[in-house]
Amino acid sequence: MDRQDNIAKSRSVIKAYYLLGSHKIFKMMLGLCLLHTPWLSASADNGNVDGDGDNGVLYITGALSQGACRLEMNSAKQLVSLGNISTGDLNAPGTEADPVPFQIILRDCLLTGGHQRDAYTGNNVWDASQPVVSVSFVAPADADMPQLIKVAGAKGLALRLLDSRHQDVRLGNRSQPQFIDLYNDVLTYYVVPVRTAGPLQPGAFNAVVNFRLNYD
Repeated sequence: MDRQDNIAKSRSVIKAYYLLGSHKIFKMMLGLCLLHTPWLSASADNGNVDGDGDNGVLYITGALSQGACRLEMNSAKQLVSLGNISTGDLNAPGTEADPVPFQIILRDCLLTGGHQRDAYTGNNVWDASQPVVSVSFVAPADADMPQLIKVAGAKGLALRLLDSRHQDVRLGNRSQPQFIDLYNDVLTYYVVPVRTAGPLQPGAFNAVVNFRLNYD
């Protein structure tokens, strides 16, 4: 049962340079700036600062997100390199190059329990104490194979996302819910270059994918 207020709207970006690459989830914003403005200085709790030098004030903002786990910093920004792919590996539509893994590492997972409906099977996945997570990936779709991620640059290929069981991840939909281990866990996914129906044109390519962790 989806409840928007219990969704950790942590977003991430996967960038691919040859490759696929970078994700950034879980936004905790802390902005600091030194302001030399009289009206802000007057609003500081401590009032005026004694002394003959220049005075200033720190203006601090932040946002607190709700979620069962904390995204590890190394997972928040990654570069997933697909390396050099030979055109010989993609010699016909539907052929695939080797899958390349990337991981989303979760820390400090709490015993909050979880309940999600599996959109693939219709079954409910729940536990009174163990958290449940699903992941939503959003990216521009390839024109020839809309279930795949569109790339910019080289032509005639697109990118497939697979989960840890090597099953297709549907763009724009939640993945199959899975239980999270207490304290720490790792979510593994794969990026697979796939030949499409268009003519093959070698060159560097890149793609951008947004994703969100859903805890309830």
